[in-house]
Amino acid sequence: MTDKIKEKKTNQIIIWIAALILGAFAGCLKITALNHFFDFIATVFTRLFQFIAIPTISLAVITTLSELGNKKDTGKIFGHTLFYTLLTTFCAAITGLLLYILFTPDTITTNTIEQQTAQLSSETVSYYEHLLSIIPNNIIQPLLSGNILSIIIISAAFGLGLSFTSNSENKTALIKILHGMQEVLFTLIRALLWIMPIGILAFSAQLSAQIASGSVIGALGKYIAIVLFGNLIQIFIIIPLFLLARGLNPIHIFHKMSPALTVAFFTKSSAGTLPVTLTTAETNLNINPAISRFVLPICTTINMNGCAAFILITSLFIMQSSGFELTIGTMILWVFISVFAAIGNAGVPMGCYFLTLSLMSSIGAQLGILGVILPIYTIIDMVETVENVWSDSAVCAMTNKDLGKEIC
Repeated sequence: MTDKIKEKKTNQIIIWIAALILGAFAGCLKITALNHFFDFIATVFTRLFQFIAIPTISLAVITTLSELGNKKDTGKIFGHTLFYTLLTTFCAAITGLLLYILFTPDTITTNTIEQQTAQLSSETVSYYEHLLSIIPNNIIQPLLSGNILSIIIISAAFGLGLSFTSNSENKTALIKILHGMQEVLFTLIRALLWIMPIGILAFSAQLSAQIASGSVIGALGKYIAIVLFGNLIQIFIIIPLFLLARGLNPIHIFHKMSPALTVAFFTKSSAGTLPVTLTTAETNLNINPAISRFVLPICTTINMNGCAAFILITSLFIMQSSGFELTIGTMILWVFISVFAAIGNAGVPMGCYFLTLSLMSSIGAQLGILGVILPIYTIIDMVETVENVWSDSAVCAMTNKDLGKEIC
């Protein structure tokens, strides 16, 4: 039976790689009708992930916190999660700072900035408005708008309310219903993974077509290199070192979590990938569900390694081009700002981009530079999301290594 399972997983990876290559080839053909078809398929899969993501996140938080009053372990799990999250996120931001200091990108010319400013002026919001948008004023609106952070706040309140409600038949019945709904969702996720090669084909073709048309390639080589190189260092060096320090094999974990990392790359949303991340962690890595269903939803919200690095590097780049003096003190301050801003960011496509936009708006920097960055942000967002989900997986694996045997 084990050999059959391994063979099945190997075949799945081969099919996914084949779909990736075929999609890249199809996108380069520049056939308009075919590209429109792939855009349609990619949109369908994005919507399916969004459809499953919200109830998965909500139910995971509710069912986990509902047992807080009965278990003393939740505080331990959260403590380990927060510790590893802050550690990895600060490392990502500091790596980005060191790369920026070593390979400072050239300043963008004023003319280029002015040409892009008009495109972004209508998008600006203050950081306070961003924070206020997280606080829900009703139950329905966050669900309709897909506001992940608001949904988590509501779910956490509901879960904690259940937790500290006196034991009764009604409470037991409600918790059973919630767990039953969760099992149905996991069945839907497995079905979605079964047809995922079609989605990979479409996403790959979509990206290939954008690159072929030049719409995602800009003249910001050094800036792009710093951002992407920082992401790669975090993915392939820093996070594996954390895993090795905890006695875990990073190659084994990376291989087992590859389905979730692949979905993260194409959806550009760690929140949208969460259903796959949960299923993969529990099925492939045998993570204790009591840990995975608490750690991963929390990490989707607060563990944003890639976002912290992007906010820091992009903010320094924009401030430099806007004439701000970048002293060492200023740069260190922005390490902390980037980390805590990333913690408050939603794990949705382009979340980091618009959060950076809000931060730069609040200090009066040249927002037009973000218009210059926008065409190539697609690739950056893909790599960042992989980094975020990989870090989530690592935090979950390390927490499971620390507490897995203690928690039932």
